[in-house]
Amino acid sequence: MLTKEEKRLWKYVEEGSLFKLKSYLRKHRHLDVNFSQGKRQRSPLHLACSLGDDAVVRLLLDHGANVRQADKKGNTPLHVAVNRALKLGKTAYDDLVVPLRKSCPKAMDDSNMAGVTPQDLLDGLKHSEPCGQGTSSQSQGDTEKDWMDKLFGECMDEFSETFGAYDADDFLPVDEDEEDYADWADRIRREYFSKKHAEAQRLASSSFSGKKKKSKRDEEEQSYKDLHARLQKEHEEYLSRAARKEEETRQGKKRRYEQMCEATFHGDGTELLSYNDIPWPAPRGTVPEMADVMLHGVDRKDAAGFRKALRKQQALWHPDKFAQRCETRLNGKDKQRILDTVTALSQELNRLAQSLKA
Repeated sequence: MLTKEEKRLWKYVEEGSLFKLKSYLRKHRHLDVNFSQGKRQRSPLHLACSLGDDAVVRLLLDHGANVRQADKKGNTPLHVAVNRALKLGKTAYDDLVVPLRKSCPKAMDDSNMAGVTPQDLLDGLKHSEPCGQGTSSQSQGDTEKDWMDKLFGECMDEFSETFGAYDADDFLPVDEDEEDYADWADRIRREYFSKKHAEAQRLASSSFSGKKKKSKRDEEEQSYKDLHARLQKEHEEYLSRAARKEEETRQGKKRRYEQMCEATFHGDGTELLSYNDIPWPAPRGTVPEMADVMLHGVDRKDAAGFRKALRKQQALWHPDKFAQRCETRLNGKDKQRILDTVTALSQELNRLAQSLKA
């Protein structure tokens, strides 16, 4: 039985929601990504490989995904990746097989329950190629065609089992709520991935039938270039929006911090202060992160201006002056923790002041 966190991770992998998955893994660093799901006992890495989602594959590898984990039939993610590469060509090979093999070279020699290794699959294709046919003069398109022809002859059954089962994911219901930042980013990425996959399918089908004409290929290449240019533009807009959102968030934290300081340090309040009542610049952040919020918006290249802003914060958080203002109001059970954090924050500000003199 999967936990709630594992189900959410699986959902994000299945949907190809890269940005949500990245954020979720960042928040749940303890989460083991090597669990198995369903009757086929596949891992999230198996799923990502079967969907051909190279970005999710690389993200899972970065978070400790096991390349050698076997499903019910003994297939590792590399078996799935190689079979997909045999079907769809060199691009799929570079996107999936290369990062998996780089992460764990030994997995190329892991046998499934039929005694077949990922290396066997690649070697079988290599040995079936005719020799002495003037390969040096063979065009890239012909090479790709040979690759596709051999694949369709040898792996159609596996294709139906490991890839076709997920075609329904293209028809996932659309969330009718207002599209937020992460949804927008994932939508752009899924659109690119979907069209890239459709292009690979068309190339594979055309190569297999042997009826693809040069003019048609030129049209598709131009269409791909146009798509790439448009998505590049949208990606730049996305980065711009991300930068604006980050700046707005930082400005909001700075405003809230200043308002809380005014209410806590300059008000007439007499109520007891717990740790969470202290106007920490970043309540759940580290001491350096707190200092960043305090000094946000101050140009550090302007030494005089930066020193002035720094002195204001040093006076505010000096342990002795803080004690004079607030010590009698501190909640007993949180008092020592509060004073320790104030001391650490004061030391960080002093360190920054010393760096200006260096």
